[in-house]
Amino acid sequence: MNPLEQSIRACRLCEERFAATATAHVPRPVVWFRPAARILVVGQAPGMRVHHSGRPFTDRSGDRLRDWMGVDPSVFYDLDRIAIVPMAFCFPGYDARGSDLPPPPLCAQTWRKQVMERLRPRLTLLVGGHAIRWHLGLRDVTAAVASWRQHAPAVFPLPHPSWRNTGWLKRNPWFASGLLPELRAAVRAELVRND
Repeated sequence: MNPLEQSIRACRLCEERFAATATAHVPRPVVWFRPAARILVVGQAPGMRVHHSGRPFTDRSGDRLRDWMGVDPSVFYDLDRIAIVPMAFCFPGYDARGSDLPPPPLCAQTWRKQVMERLRPRLTLLVGGHAIRWHLGLRDVTAAVASWRQHAPAVFPLPHPSWRNTGWLKRNPWFASGLLPELRAAVRAELVRND
């Protein structure tokens, strides 16, 4: 484990914030990157299942994302191939109604630049609104995803793969018919490159 990874894993900056959530949990940063990885998945923040497992996307969202990418778990969790760097490394908790809280900006402000300086991805997947806003400066997720050709083949803005977005996927069939085949081709191309 490198010193940056150790520092992130030991981070407790949001301890009081998380204790005040409906889940009243302690920080557990989920760190999943190595500089060798050429594919970067930028997510939002770990969910409760990921908080417990300590591995990113160990939930239904992860199943859907792996399907979108056309990879199985052995490839997805190969740290030398795919880095997974969310906008916040810890599960932010639930609000009083049981909804996910957004990733605390303090996490990205503290760690993002240091992490990104160590990575050299050739393909970046921006998963959900928080990642799209940070990296592309765009607030409208549908418009950002619809303009994916402006960023491909190096960057693909994607909706969050949560089951909550099933309606969005049905309303936007162009995502499955147009974007996903190109995304899978870009992922395959990076996985077989030797340089």
